[in-house]
Amino acid sequence: MKTMRFPALLFIAATLAAEIPSPTFAFLPDGRVTLASPTPGAVIRYTFEDKDPDKSAGVYLAPVFIPAGRTIRARAFTPDNNDQSLLTVVAGPGAPSTLVEVTQNRDWRNYDWAARHHSILQRLKSHPPQIVFLGDSITHFWGGFPADARLRGPEVWDKYYAARNPINIGYGWDRTENVLWRLRHGEVDGINPKVVVAMIGTNNAGINTVDEIAVGVSAICDELHLRLPNAKILLLGIFPRGPKPDAMRDKVAAINSRIAVLSGKNNITFLDIGKVFLEPDGTISKEIMNDYLHPTAAGYERWAAAMEPTLTRLLAE
Repeated sequence: MKTMRFPALLFIAATLAAEIPSPTFAFLPDGRVTLASPTPGAVIRYTFEDKDPDKSAGVYLAPVFIPAGRTIRARAFTPDNNDQSLLTVVAGPGAPSTLVEVTQNRDWRNYDWAARHHSILQRLKSHPPQIVFLGDSITHFWGGFPADARLRGPEVWDKYYAARNPINIGYGWDRTENVLWRLRHGEVDGINPKVVVAMIGTNNAGINTVDEIAVGVSAICDELHLRLPNAKILLLGIFPRGPKPDAMRDKVAAINSRIAVLSGKNNITFLDIGKVFLEPDGTISKEIMNDYLHPTAAGYERWAAAMEPTLTRLLAE
């Protein structure tokens, strides 16, 4: 995984003289910190407590999150524990917003996010689905239950999915952090679907970096696999947006390149069908996305047709 290196934030000398080099550190894109020692065989011990790690402190084995408002204190020891390094103290940068689970109600005047959540929980009890469609308004406005007055392609939805026992848990205005909250609060509990179709991230594109959005999508896939270990995850690339190629299109393409590497891991199949929405010159027509973001019925038909061979194969496996 690509790392982002930061300058040392704070180092504190131990009372004992150093015999081996202090641990070094680097931050991963998701905010975890990695520790390393240049001394072969050295054992790194660390603590989040307000005391220096000694021979009884836990051994560093893998990247760790630093709790909000805390620091990690790390020290390298020789294998026989007779010599130790100076202390390394690192303040965490905090997890990106894409990973901090939270509810939302951004358009509260005409959209009740909490009400949709409760409706879905009730629906799951009575109609365990075989296909789960997970995402934001691009998914939400397609069709299926729970119904919505702003549906743009219900006929297409019924044509392809009505007989396949689906559920639509797309939510308007959702970002990755909102999806994480929903997955951790019941929206896939007690069900055993064959396939989860997931597409999320376009609402993060204006406020988060490519790396932050990619780790948010990855966390969602991890959560799905943890809670639905038997389900196939059909992870779709974020759809192109805007009337013509621009910087936002480039950013979306970069995000898709990052998340494409998830394919083949934890039952994930990555599929990028974005080109089906484009005209030969790279533009998006109003007949396909009348606001250059949400598909029309004709746009949803292109989506369903492009996805159908892969979805059929995953359902049959």
